[in-house]
Amino acid sequence: MLEALRGLGYSTAAALADIIDNSISAGATEVRLDFHWNESQSRVTVTDDGRGMDDAELESAMTLGDKSPLDDRAASDLGRFGMGLKTASFSQCRRLTVASKAEGSAVACLRWDLDALAANPDGDWLLYEGPARGSEKFIDKLVSMPHGTVVLWETMDRIVTQSYTVDDYNDMIDRVEAHLAMIFHRLLQGPRAKIKIFINDRAVSAWDPFMVGHVAKPFNSPVESKITDAGIIELECHVLPHKDRLTPAEFESGAGPEGWTAQQGFYVYRNKRLLVAGGWLGLGQGRAWNRDEAIRLARIRLDIPNTADAAWKIDIRKSTARPPVSLRPWLTKYAEDTRNRARRVFAFRGSPMPGAGGAAIEQAWRVDHTANGSRYRIDDKHPAIQAVLENAGSQLPMIKAMIRVIEETVPVQRIWLDTAENKETPRTGFAGEPPEAIVGVLKTLYQDMVGRRGLSPEAAKRTLMSTEPFQNFPALVAGLH
Repeated sequence: MLEALRGLGYSTAAALADIIDNSISAGATEVRLDFHWNESQSRVTVTDDGRGMDDAELESAMTLGDKSPLDDRAASDLGRFGMGLKTASFSQCRRLTVASKAEGSAVACLRWDLDALAANPDGDWLLYEGPARGSEKFIDKLVSMPHGTVVLWETMDRIVTQSYTVDDYNDMIDRVEAHLAMIFHRLLQGPRAKIKIFINDRAVSAWDPFMVGHVAKPFNSPVESKITDAGIIELECHVLPHKDRLTPAEFESGAGPEGWTAQQGFYVYRNKRLLVAGGWLGLGQGRAWNRDEAIRLARIRLDIPNTADAAWKIDIRKSTARPPVSLRPWLTKYAEDTRNRARRVFAFRGSPMPGAGGAAIEQAWRVDHTANGSRYRIDDKHPAIQAVLENAGSQLPMIKAMIRVIEETVPVQRIWLDTAENKETPRTGFAGEPPEAIVGVLKTLYQDMVGRRGLSPEAAKRTLMSTEPFQNFPALVAGLH
């Protein structure tokens, strides 16, 4: 059974997050992860300053199935099955040692050693006392602490495999840091942070998937609440800024551990601990939504209490959640609205900003929706198009024919493929163009408005400021004369 439990599918990062859950539930304010490389003798220790355990409590914690998931838990408890310490550790190593010290008690230490059990399959299930010979120094730090716990992983056969190198080990540490920064970000960030996490003495900084407070965020909904039999569910919808409105560092950070497309969707939390990071929870109209490149800016925060574990089918690894049938219509409504908003921002490279006085933006392209599908048309009311048509004279039929050919040959499939392959919409709106190129187009339109159409300079500038894409260049418009 112990060997079978090793196959539950934990990543190293997820396994360590489960260990840290126990530290937080024990009231720890600081958790230190130490990774030591020594090829097959490499090890990981997790040390916390929580309230610790006496001998009897430690024996209970190290016993498989000692607690029932049906038992009532404290509202702040991050556990449920009473298996996380063992299953998470066994998924990574064959020797698990846990030493703990409660206030006023001596250090207690117990050890599981799967190699020792395998060597004597007909013997008792031996839970050894004390660390393995030569490992005493890895738990000595507890002696000088008033209380706390040390978890020690040794014989890490699921991590240090054949041909595994120190570079692989360091890459794994980086993945662990990124994962913990995401999973515990609400407990790590802010002046009232609940816990500090260190990896090899370096503090882990929180990764905020919602870019809270960013001035360019196009949408952030109010918090919505829903009362259920299992407790109160809270929901908050976010649409993140388009790449064009982020610095390169912000864009790279916002992608998260798995990248922009993978990180879209619902973020399900229990007691501010992240359980599910992205995905659409099997929701959708007709069929389940997939992670779509055009929706990658949509992220939704969802908070559930730990009394809802059964209703939401939370698994042992705390990596999946399935909303109850009764909540699916409510969640689908908000998710669909957020997806539509994110799609518009993605399609318009940050969404056209309102013009002067909040005027609507004149766009060069419009979409006509019919029973047979959608068609993209050039809008003849756009000032640049309108100016050409009004000055066309005898060339008007030729120009209209040219426009129709352009409309009928929009390379929709090519644009879609390029977007999917490059993970970015094609560059438009003068992105990356030098100012003189933009000013050249602006002057042509401005002179037509003031000269032929008789607009005042101020009126011409107001018109340009409500015309795509010139609303993005207010300084250049203001400098026209």
